[in-house]
Parts: sequence; structure tokens; C-alpha cells
Amino acid sequence: MKLALDPSMFRDSMSIEQMIYKTAELGYKYIELSPREDFCPFYKYPKVDKAKIKLVKKCLRDTGLEISSLLPLYNWAGPDEARRVAAVRNWKRAIEIAVELDVDLMNSEFSGTKYNPVVCEEKFVKSMDELMPVFEKEGVRLNLQAHPLDFIETNTGAIDMIRALDKDWIKLVYSTAHTFFYDDGIGDVEKMLDEAGDLLDQVLFADTFNHKAAYGLRYIVNPPDAEVTIHQHLNIGQGEVDFETIFRKMREMKFDGIATNAVFAWADKAEESSDFMLQTMKKGLGLS
Repeated sequence: MKLALDPSMFRDSMSIEQMIYKTAELGYKYIELSPREDFCPFYKYPKVDKAKIKLVKKCLRDTGLEISSLLPLYNWAGPDEARRVAAVRNWKRAIEIAVELDVDLMNSEFSGTKYNPVVCEEKFVKSMDELMPVFEKEGVRLNLQAHPLDFIETNTGAIDMIRALDKDWIKLVYSTAHTFFYDDGIGDVEKMLDEAGDLLDQVLFADTFNHKAAYGLRYIVNPPDAEVTIHQHLNIGQGEVDFETIFRKMREMKFDGIATNAVFAWADKAEESSDFMLQTMKKGLGLS
């Protein structure tokens, strides 16, 4: 099993090389290269040249750190066709970067919007028709997660779409911070992990509150009918996710994929949070 850090809490305060050294200093062996403005920004064309790739590879060699996956986010399922075309172009460049970094796994979200799910599914499938031959040619695998607001928000929906694509190199990401979106506020993690089965290849660890609880008033949004989607990425134990069951199920499944610390809430105490999460994940997964 690979224990990785998504270093998003360090992205604005550190250069990419500093971020790599900090990840190693914190005791992680793997880093998930998530979006940052000077590398692969959210929704925009990658800002990477050969010199930057060379620098990143040198930092990795110096620290002994390895990249668990490259995480790009693009509007490949958005309803606007021009933006979808741009997203596919961005994806192709990101795949090139992964290959140049000797990374054979990328992970991402379905994207699109839950307010136009049929059109977004059509756009997503169209994008995948264009991109799957590129992934296969380059030998790069892909893990996908359902995400709040995306055209697929549920665990079952993600599994169904991945099975529909029918490629053994496309697997599932389970984000614990999305647990209460995955099954409409029930939070039955045992059932969802059983459903995932052999598709499960990556688990993102962060806690959250059940947005459906307290008669839908766990979070209060004004005006009440505003089209917003909210969740959190807290330290384990600060929310309501059943981590005892998640850890037990992963041990029973003999999970051997990637377990990523995906806490984003505590940039003001990022080192403390990252250390706490690493030790908690190790203990829960039976690795300490």
C-alpha cells in the first residue's frame, strides 16, 4: 500500500520543490501531484516545461519521494462544447507530463454539473472516446471519483460509469470526505466499499459532516433554495464519517492501492495536520 500526501495546503506558501522536500520531511513516501498554478492548474493548460520536469525529478531523487499519481482537473464533461474541447487538449498535455515524469497513474473527477447530468454524461463519454486511445498508447492508468456537484455524485453512479467504460486500467477513487453525497446522507461505508470491490484502487482520507443531518440544517445556506454544494476535508475525528468501519473493511479487503491524506481545511497548521493524518492512517490501516 502507498501512503501519499496531497500537499494542497502547501501549494500557495511553497514552491513545488519546497513542497516536495516538505512532504518527505513529514515522513511520507509518496506525493500526489494535485493542481497548483505553476504546474497543472485547475481547469487551465499545464504550466510545465522540460526544465520544470527536470527540477521535479531531481527533487524526487534527492528526497527518495515517489509520485503516487498526477491529479488534473478539467471540464471534460461540461455542457459547453468549446470548453470540453479545451479540456481534452489540456488532458493530452497532462498525460504527456505524466509520461515525462515516469508516472503511470492519473486520478481525477467526472466533472460536469448535476444540474445537467444527461448532457454532461454525453460530453464525458465523447471526451473518453478521444482520450482512452491516448491513455492506452502511453501506458497510463486512470482512477476516477464521484464528487459533489459533478454529474456523478454517488458511489453507485461512479461504479456504473467505470464499468460502462469497460477498461481494466480505469478504477475507482473513494473519497471519504464525500461519503454523505455518495449515498444521499446515509453514510453506509461498509456497503459502499463492498459495492466497489475490486474496482477500488485509491482512497482519499478526510473527515466531513453529514450535510443531510439535522433536517438538512447541518449547514445553513441563505437563501434556502440557492444552488450550492458544500462539504469539508477535515482531520479524521473532526466530522461524522465512520472511519472505524472504513479501516476495518480496508484491512479485510487487503487493500493494496493508494491511501492519500486529502485534508484541505487546515492550511494555517498544515504540518501538524499532515503529521496527525499520517500517524492515524498508519494505525487504522495496521501499518504502524
